[in-house]
Amino acid sequence: MYRALTRDIEVTVEPFYLEDQSDPDDNRYVWGYRIVIVNHSDAVVQLRGRYWHITDENGRVDEVSGPGVVGEQPVLRPGDSYEYQSGCPLDTPSGVMRGRYQMQSEDGDRFEIDIPAFSLDRPGVARTLN
Repeated sequence: MYRALTRDIEVTVEPFYLEDQSDPDDNRYVWGYRIVIVNHSDAVVQLRGRYWHITDENGRVDEVSGPGVVGEQPVLRPGDSYEYQSGCPLDTPSGVMRGRYQMQSEDGDRFEIDIPAFSLDRPGVARTLN
């Protein structure tokens, strides 16, 4: 589990390999990830957008941004949490994702919160760190 806390809003990520959707013989590796966002602040906030920076094991970078997450722009009151699942395909058996959410408070203040960097590693594959 990976965790980041920004402005009293906590983001946790749990990645998992989707073997049934992957095809290593065709260089297709797919991961899912479960994200939980918890508003520990005293403010009502809305998730307005997302940005992802995805790096495969060859160093190739893909950037993804857009409104909301999984078609939603959830509002979180103090103490509320929001959970969703999504996925990421890669052409390599490992990679790293990191990002940020664009948030807006009830009074119109826009700010960003961190999504922690997390690794996407195919189970059973030995990794060599350089």
